[in-house]
Amino acid sequence: MRYAIAAALVASTALAAPAFAQEVNPVFTGPRIAVLGGYDGIQPGSSNDADVEGIDQTVDGFLYGVEAGYDIALGGALVGAEVELTDSTGKVETARVNPNTFGFGEVSTGRDIYLGLRAGVLATPETLIYAKGGYTNARLNLLGSDGTTEFDENFELDGFRVGAGVERAIGTNAFAKVEYRYSNYSNANFEYANGATTSDFDIDTDRHQVVAGVGMRF
Repeated sequence: MRYAIAAALVASTALAAPAFAQEVNPVFTGPRIAVLGGYDGIQPGSSNDADVEGIDQTVDGFLYGVEAGYDIALGGALVGAEVELTDSTGKVETARVNPNTFGFGEVSTGRDIYLGLRAGVLATPETLIYAKGGYTNARLNLLGSDGTTEFDENFELDGFRVGAGVERAIGTNAFAKVEYRYSNYSNANFEYANGATTSDFDIDTDRHQVVAGVGMRF
């Protein structure tokens, strides 16, 4: 379904091409803040997919967070910058098979920081179609115990994000939006509980999100 949403957004952007001739509605410009919520799914990338039958490798959860941004009009188009801080409820627990082996614990999706740009055009005077892209830094939290000692550590992932969305003005100050985002993380390090970190290493991890947001402009 998430791929269908992405395809629909791309198609909508193509249909909105004539909107370049319109002047951008001032309600879409200036500083903005919003609260976000929606679906979050993180999984191994194609080069790491084990394809084990009967095992769902996707960690699903509910995404929640906030964003801030600033948009300006350039002729009939809009461009802007944005920053976002989110978290997710996604979690996978593993059972301990051998009591003498460290194997009981959980992996959960942690905070995610995004910095990026977006550009869009008007489909109607109150409806903006846009695409976005930028840098994302995320954490996977690891909590484990062998029955005596507990470990609370994390992986820190670096990658890129692209997406597309639709934003609707509500009056002169409020807005609502929905967007699909794809992220790929290709670099990571491991951070121990004492703050020490390993050297960076290569990974291939995908993330798919469908997010709704409501916000205000100032």
